[in-house]
Amino acid sequence: MQNERLRAVMTSQGWTHADLANATGVDPKSVERWVNLGRVPRRGTALKAAEVLGEDVHALWPALTQARAARAVSPELVGLYDQRADLPVSAFVDLFAQARERIDVLVYAAVFLHEAYPRLNDLLRERVAEGCSVRIAIGNADSENVQRRGNEEKFGHGVESRCRLALMHYRPLVAVAGVELRMHSTTLYNSIFRADDQMLVNAHVWGVNAYGAPVWHLRRHGEGGMFASYAQSFEAVWDSAQPVQEGAQ
Repeated sequence: MQNERLRAVMTSQGWTHADLANATGVDPKSVERWVNLGRVPRRGTALKAAEVLGEDVHALWPALTQARAARAVSPELVGLYDQRADLPVSAFVDLFAQARERIDVLVYAAVFLHEAYPRLNDLLRERVAEGCSVRIAIGNADSENVQRRGNEEKFGHGVESRCRLALMHYRPLVAVAGVELRMHSTTLYNSIFRADDQMLVNAHVWGVNAYGAPVWHLRRHGEGGMFASYAQSFEAVWDSAQPVQEGAQ
């Protein structure tokens, strides 16, 4: 199957197979296979090609967004992603849309959800109307740990600003029965996005922005295990977090 998107981009910009091969350090035959046979290059090569073409790598090769098949080290592990940027926002949206009993979110900000899916609040209202409980814990922008994270990620006051932006996004939900919004001041070791018995966990790596850190997809399997550990962690943070009151600034 031909990669029509790649062909169109190359044609519009005047790139030949040889030109792109030279820019990415591969053989022209490889580029020909990308275009004519729909072959997907290695991730590093794909990123380099997308950069020189000025295109989004996932638009050129959608297959790169798919999770790696998880090895059979744990029945709870559904899939792995090298970095959160590899995971389409639709994965988070679909996860929440499937929830029937609970949705739990533990982040500092994660404003990428509202930015990429402006209907997020509407989706959460819909889930509550169907009987779901929704709990959202975001970072307290004035806390020492949030400010430290900005320095660690070389993001300066950006993390604080995004926490304030997240509060602005979620504040309209405070008035919705069934939704609880709290601010926490803990060290965030992982961002947690839970819907019933499934969970996406975005690990945090020192000095690396969250979008560049790995994500694992978990599904509860019996008692205990990885899923339970992250669920317990959420509860511990939730218990220490401060509720956001309706009308409070």
